[in-house]
Amino acid sequence: MDASQVQTLFRQAVASNDAAAFRQGLEGLLGTDGHGLSPEREYAVRRPDVVIDLPQSGERFRGRDSIRTMQEMWPGPGPDITVRKVTGGGRVWVVEADTSYAGDPGQSVVMFELDGDGLITGETRYYTKAFEAPAWRAALVEAIS
Repeated sequence: MDASQVQTLFRQAVASNDAAAFRQGLEGLLGTDGHGLSPEREYAVRRPDVVIDLPQSGERFRGRDSIRTMQEMWPGPGPDITVRKVTGGGRVWVVEADTSYAGDPGQSVVMFELDGDGLITGETRYYTKAFEAPAWRAALVEAIS
């Protein structure tokens, strides 16, 4: 999927609160359709003044040029990402995903903010690692995958 197709789906999601359109666009953006991650595609669907926050590391990327440079400097292959859940509506969408950086699994939650043209204006990203649930809670919960 190319950037214009992603943007069209994001525009549809904004206009009609269409979670399926947002998810399809996101999977195209992430390359889970078999094309892989692409800094070029991501660059094209972000506004030039996008702001991307990573609260856990205390970092803020201002502008799509800075995030693209980071992607190009990345010391290894990009992550594998599997979208688990998409919620939201209008211009704000929240995504839960499984991630793997060089075989090291984790999870992420990303809040996306879009404009009316379907361009990303902001992202807030949280990353975490799986941990073993304590045995004392076993009778109170059910396992999720």
